Amino acid sequence: MTEQLQNRRPTDLPQAERVKAMIAVGITVVLWASAFVAIRDVGHVLSPGPLALVRIGVAAAALTVVGLARVARTRAAVPVSRRSLLLIALYGVLWLAGYTVVLNAGEQHVDAGTAALLVNIAPLLVAFGAGVFLGEGYPRALIVGSLVAFGGVGIIALDSGGQRDWTGVLLCVAAALLYAAGVLIQKAALRGVDGFTATWFACVAGFVVLLPWLPETVGELASAPPGAILGAVYLGLFPTAIGFSTWAYALRRTEAGRLTATTYAVPAVSVLLSSVLLGEVPSVLGLLGGAVCLAGVAISRGRARAARATAA
Repeated sequence: MTEQLQNRRPTDLPQAERVKAMIAVGITVVLWASAFVAIRDVGHVLSPGPLALVRIGVAAAALTVVGLARVARTRAAVPVSRRSLLLIALYGVLWLAGYTVVLNAGEQHVDAGTAALLVNIAPLLVAFGAGVFLGEGYPRALIVGSLVAFGGVGIIALDSGGQRDWTGVLLCVAAALLYAAGVLIQKAALRGVDGFTATWFACVAGFVVLLPWLPETVGELASAPPGAILGAVYLGLFPTAIGFSTWAYALRRTEAGRLTATTYAVPAVSVLLSSVLLGEVPSVLGLLGGAVCLAGVAISRGRARAARATAA
């Protein structure tokens, strides 16, 4: 079953598998959008490295408990080749550890809208990288939809009035590069391992790399209010442990470029969550940008729907 899934293109998958993949990525989008709200609330208490260590550490611990329970229930070792393990460790270091720290640092120099705009260069980088390295090609609907959605993110950023400096810009661009590299490496790793195992081992690898921040983390947690600690734990359990697991599940069943284009919906969902949880009422530009983001996602998915209709 695993080999059959690996050799199938997304349009060849059964309808039930496609629906599950879309539900999974929908969960990911909502959880990743909520992460922006949580980071905004916790970032003034915990500095970038300690916040990343707590977040990835909580995720690694939660996934380890679930993973060991699965191993005990099935009484079988987790089948992972050396090549897959190396790829998992690499994307865990680049994406889960590196991206998290760099983004945390970047958002201390630029406002959230500008950070979202810069980080959302990543889906375009993934789309082109997937064409070069994964042989997914350059479908017109994907490219047009990505550009439209990127324009929506830009509209949201225009409504942001915070501080902008070159340090933050460079950090957010670096975060986008780490994000894109992580997705491409993860897609290659998922050819030989299931999504949960890949996320589990990647979180462990990311946690190990972040351990140099342990002394600083202990000191900051000692003086942090309970709300900030709960926020960091939330980031680890939901946007990371669950969000990255559902992402890996969907990525294993969908082309990397097309799936990553759906994350352009994250800024739109973030606007909605911010209005509900933080009392930040969206402006006209914010609502317009969110609508354009969702329109771009719909365009990028158009070719997949057309291909399924033709096959039917």
